[in-house]
Amino acid sequence: MDNPGTATPDRFPARERFADGAQFIAGRLTKGTSGRHHSVVDPATGADVYTYELAGKDDVDAAVAAARDAFPGWASATPGERSDALHRFAAVVADRAEEFARAESLQCGKPLKLSREFDVPGTIDNIAFFAGAARHLQGQSAGEYSGDHTSYIRREPIGVVGSIAPWNYPLQMAAWKILPAIAAGNTIVLKPAELTPLTSLLFAEAATEAGIPDGVINIVTGAGREAGEHLVGHPDVAMTSFTGSTAVGKRVAEIATATVKRLHLELGGKAPFLVFDDADVEAAAHGAVAGALINTGQDCTAATRAYVQRPLYEAFVEKTAALMATVRLGDPFAAGTDLGPLISHTQRDRVAGFVDRARAYADVVTGGEAPQGELKNGAFYRPTLITGASQDSEVVQSEIFGPVLVVLPFDSDDEGIRLANDTPYGLAASAWSRDVYRANRATREIKAGCVWVNDHIPILSEMPHGGHKQSGFGKDMSAYSFEEYTQIKHVMFDNTAVVRKDWHRTIFGDR
Repeated sequence: MDNPGTATPDRFPARERFADGAQFIAGRLTKGTSGRHHSVVDPATGADVYTYELAGKDDVDAAVAAARDAFPGWASATPGERSDALHRFAAVVADRAEEFARAESLQCGKPLKLSREFDVPGTIDNIAFFAGAARHLQGQSAGEYSGDHTSYIRREPIGVVGSIAPWNYPLQMAAWKILPAIAAGNTIVLKPAELTPLTSLLFAEAATEAGIPDGVINIVTGAGREAGEHLVGHPDVAMTSFTGSTAVGKRVAEIATATVKRLHLELGGKAPFLVFDDADVEAAAHGAVAGALINTGQDCTAATRAYVQRPLYEAFVEKTAALMATVRLGDPFAAGTDLGPLISHTQRDRVAGFVDRARAYADVVTGGEAPQGELKNGAFYRPTLITGASQDSEVVQSEIFGPVLVVLPFDSDDEGIRLANDTPYGLAASAWSRDVYRANRATREIKAGCVWVNDHIPILSEMPHGGHKQSGFGKDMSAYSFEEYTQIKHVMFDNTAVVRKDWHRTIFGDR
């Protein structure tokens, strides 16, 4: 369904707002020095909304130098001082929430209601969480484990973190990379995707306004093969955190290995949506449509493979198709729009390619086309439901990253769980059942970093996000993320004041 609603005129003045450039280094906006330019395109209209000079290697070097210089002071700040700065940071972002929401919707094509009600509030909540968590970087209690020594644990910041964030959730991914790193006392250089730098720049500006020192947070907006690879391989960068495709993640790991960096990877997903025959089929259908279509399906945890036990299969397909047909495509800034465009025409064509190839071996129940009329200039694609595909087919095994849900039947519980695990990915999954024992078995046996029961997609600042298998390793959000961004140091004191220790005899002399 297409939405004819009228958009609000004031989208986001990107050209004026970032006239000084798309790099944020040592507390100020500046222009890139690569000599190459890139345009941010409104995916709803195809119009260029901001053109900037990309970062080159010199810009990365300058950003890393700024982060390196800021590290000693920030690392030595007390947990309370870092916490206070983050609380102020949360307040600044909250005051500017509408600006963040409009910038996010402009560059990504997200419906404004999604930016306002999910991306921006979630980011503010993340900042507030890490403001509190900064004061709880605790180690193991001190103790005399050998009898003659006192041991304790120090948890220390690593140094300069070089992070790379994707284009699907640019604001939230900037927050997920930056917040645990700086809460733990590190400094950071973040490279956002070239398509979507606007909210990362706003985020860094807000941090400076909140009093976080210059150089603690730096943004370099450049191409992956130049700025990104140089950042990952930089000798002064002690850790790399990357979110993106598994293929690019493998390249990041290859580069990081050369300098033995700490590495955190959050990669692709192909989340199964497992519906047992005792599930509430109405709830499951609603959950599948919301879980598959959030952010136009450009979500690595989105529901992409629905496995439905055979007694409910036909009803689930019918109800899900009917609900998909009610979803309103339209301008992200128009009231009433449910689904915006994909990030680009290139991505739309990629998604369409998966669906068009699937017609040779499966059935497209609904959708499977780009709308015409008023939406023809945008990167829109209709919500699509596919049935009849085999488990080993491309649409079941590969990450499509668009508004496409594939539904397959299964018979036994064993078969359903086996099929749910039958991809290289393991980021997220959901199980739908009224039987607590059945659901609990699914949460134990599905290999994924998050398994929802009778829901799909909700995330919490207090809980970790990260995957199994080729979906990567390490955690975003929650106190568990500090495991990625801190070094553990064992400190051991001799308590005896004895000159010659008993163990010395193993090296020289006798007892």
